[in-house]
Amino acid sequence: MPELPEVETVRRGLEKLILGATVVKVDVFYPKMIVGDCDKFVQTLQNKTIEAVDRRGKYLLFRFSDSITMMSHLRMEGKYFVKAKGSPKEKHTHVIFYLQDGRQLHYNDVRKFGRMELFLTGQELESSSLKKLGPEPTEASFKLAAFYQALQSKHKNIKTALLDQTLVAGVGNIYADEVLWIAKIHPQTPCNKLTLDQADLLRKAIIEELAMASKAGGTTIRSYANAFLEEGQFQFALNVYGKKDQPCPRCQTPIVKIVVGQRGTHFCPKCQVLP
Repeated sequence: MPELPEVETVRRGLEKLILGATVVKVDVFYPKMIVGDCDKFVQTLQNKTIEAVDRRGKYLLFRFSDSITMMSHLRMEGKYFVKAKGSPKEKHTHVIFYLQDGRQLHYNDVRKFGRMELFLTGQELESSSLKKLGPEPTEASFKLAAFYQALQSKHKNIKTALLDQTLVAGVGNIYADEVLWIAKIHPQTPCNKLTLDQADLLRKAIIEELAMASKAGGTTIRSYANAFLEEGQFQFALNVYGKKDQPCPRCQTPIVKIVVGQRGTHFCPKCQVLP
């Protein structure tokens, strides 16, 4: 599943490829992918210019002229590709945006879980999807005091809490395992049992890890690719995710895999001790 670094990489690629392009036609081959009236979606985007491509958490926000924003959630395997004029539709292409210069923006999604929804720009922030999101994982937005206070109010385990997107936006299964390893925190530790020092270490790990992963183009585990059809490179820098029975990079103890909140979870039983 694309997490924040992968979505940010897609955003940067699309920004380079389609900024300023005008959509002259939209074909939707799987109407359930559109939240709301599909015909209205197609009509609204006709002759609109792409003025910016933003991101909030794991959501892409396409800013069109006339104050229209398209919120796009890639879910499990959604991908955007820019194709040449006359490119054939592939089996898993479900939406095609035809651009005025002849190019085509294809949305591919093997599992068909991705969704697109239109808003008047600004109103998307009040949607149920974005309203619940925690701060972006940056020094400017993600503050220790607020993070620690939020942790103290939660009794669920820290791995599950990181995945619900309310503490901080954009952390998914891969990076949750990685940041907890960096901070030496067991994934089943109750949030309210974390100390201020642990919260500080975890916050710094989240900010630094997601920034590094974004710089590396994200992580390709199965099928992720960016808008240039390139795979991410951060999988080569992972410490614990997918490393079951391999030695911990810190202490050489074999990495253990368990299930936490129905998600496969990797950690070092020596470095990350349950309090």
